Amino acid sequence: MERPSSPACARNRAPILAVLQPWFADRRHVLEIGSGTGEHAVHFAAAMPQLVWQTSDRDEYLPGIRAWLDHARLPNTLPTVTLDVNGRWPEGPFDAVFTANTLHIMGWPEVQRLFAALPAVCTVDARLAIYGPFHERGHPTCDSNAAFDAALQARDPRMGLRDRAAVDDLAATSGFKLQRVVPMPSNNLCMLYRREA
Repeated sequence: MERPSSPACARNRAPILAVLQPWFADRRHVLEIGSGTGEHAVHFAAAMPQLVWQTSDRDEYLPGIRAWLDHARLPNTLPTVTLDVNGRWPEGPFDAVFTANTLHIMGWPEVQRLFAALPAVCTVDARLAIYGPFHERGHPTCDSNAAFDAALQARDPRMGLRDRAAVDDLAATSGFKLQRVVPMPSNNLCMLYRREA
């Protein structure tokens, strides 16, 4: 099949890689939650050959991810697997987790289930990186994020930008402590967590 492509992925993959390379430098097995087109996976796995990269997403996205993995033929990418935060998760353990632009697509109960499931698939010292746009203290940080949030909620009222502090609280309940917030282009953030419990 024709490989899917995302203009946003093409724009943000270099800045995200610059954050992930030092954060995942001593990691070995990463789970990507919501791999989308699969473009991030092949770009990051090629640049970080020490990592075994496990892509995952809902079933409807897996053919596109497979197309990218088959095209790249990287030795450190595993066959993609189904991940549904409401039920089916891949087997770990993973010492790193990455997800980009997923929390605002899920409903809030699904975001809660995502964090609740992490301890069962992660090592005790796992690192987590979350990329995307966020609200700050319940409010958008810029006009473009406000417009994006409104567009998401018009599409589906369950969607919407998440408040950064609320995400931090969820992470903490699963044993992941915020280590650093990295400002990214286009009013996004990369939030870095370490599991400490």
